[in-house]
Parts: sequence; C-alpha cells; structure tokens
Amino acid sequence: MNDLTIALAKGRLAKQTMEFFRRIGITCEEMEDPKTRKLIFRNEEQKLNFFLSKPSDVPTYVEYGAADLGVAGRDTILEENRKLYEVLDLGIGRCRMCVCGPAAAAEKLKRHELIRVATKYPVIARDYFYNKKHQTVEIIKLNGSVELAPIVGLADVIVDIVETGGTLRENGLEVLEPICDLSAKIVVNQVSMKMEQERISDLIGKLRQVVRASRPDSN
Repeated sequence: MNDLTIALAKGRLAKQTMEFFRRIGITCEEMEDPKTRKLIFRNEEQKLNFFLSKPSDVPTYVEYGAADLGVAGRDTILEENRKLYEVLDLGIGRCRMCVCGPAAAAEKLKRHELIRVATKYPVIARDYFYNKKHQTVEIIKLNGSVELAPIVGLADVIVDIVETGGTLRENGLEVLEPICDLSAKIVVNQVSMKMEQERISDLIGKLRQVVRASRPDSN
C-alpha cells in the first residue's frame, strides 16, 4: 500500500479536521505533542503522512502533488484558484465572504459607480465585481485589518470574511452585499484521485458519513 499525504491548515481547522479523522479510526500520535518541532507526522500502520502549512499554501501543495489531499477553507480555494478536485464540504469554519462598508456606500454599489475596494482577496473580489456584478472597480490589496480602509478613506468598501459581524458594527460598517458562503473543504490532487481512487474514495466516503452525522439536522 502506497503512502497518502494530507496537508492541513495550521490552527483550529487542523484540530477540527483531525477530530473527523479520529472518528473514522485515523489518528496520529506525533501530532498530539504540543512541543514537537517536526514538520511531517506519520502513522506507519495506516501509511498516512500529515503536515501542517499556512492555509493559503494548502491548495498549492495539493495541486503539485506534494500532498494527495488537503483541507482548506473555501475562501483559500477560491483565492488560490488551483487545479484540484473539491470532494467534500466538512461543514466547519462556516462564515461568509461579503462586500462591507458604511451604509452610505450602498448607493454607490447600486448605481455601479467606479469605487475602490480594499481586500485580502483580490481574486475573489475581482471575480465578483467584474464577472457577476459587471461593475468596474479599483482593487487595493491589503494584508492587515481591511476594516480600517473605509474609515481612513483608502477605499469605499471592503471584501472580507464575516463571521459574527461584531468588528464591522464596532467600526460603523455593515454587510452591504453577500458574495458566497464559506466552510472547510477536502481537496484532492487530480493525479492522486486516479492512481489511488479506491483508497481515497473509501476515505472520503467514511468522512462523509461522519459529517452527515455531526449536522444538527441529521436526525
């Protein structure tokens, strides 16, 4: 049996994903040690390797075959736009990608005015405004707190992830237009899906049952 390598996004998402794996009998004791400095973790018995990476790098590792499977948020998958298969929505990390800003900016959006948009997600923003809204905008890429942009006059609106909306409200901003729902998904390398189809399909099938059972409406 060949090894399968799985790329996980560092942080809470990795821990939640490993809980799903534990429910189908897959564990990795090496990952349980909080003091470890290892980069790759192995389950010898089940021929599985795991590694943790920056969330935005997971689709890249999967596309180029460094990982057979990966788990990443849909925002990362859309922004990176890599060639891979999306095979299962884990239903965790749910939130929304939205256009946000001061209430006054709503009219500019309705009239399709030329506006500035600040965002950490220029690919998603560009696709939304140009391909779905057919509105010409100037997109400004930021890496920090994008909520600051409309407050200091850098941009009219922002495109960002919204969970509770608390940060928006505290800064006089609101959701103006929803773009899409987001959650964590399992992605698979296209070649791996062909070469290891039986094993990967079995793994995904077991995880799908766990996901269904964990949903509030499953009963």
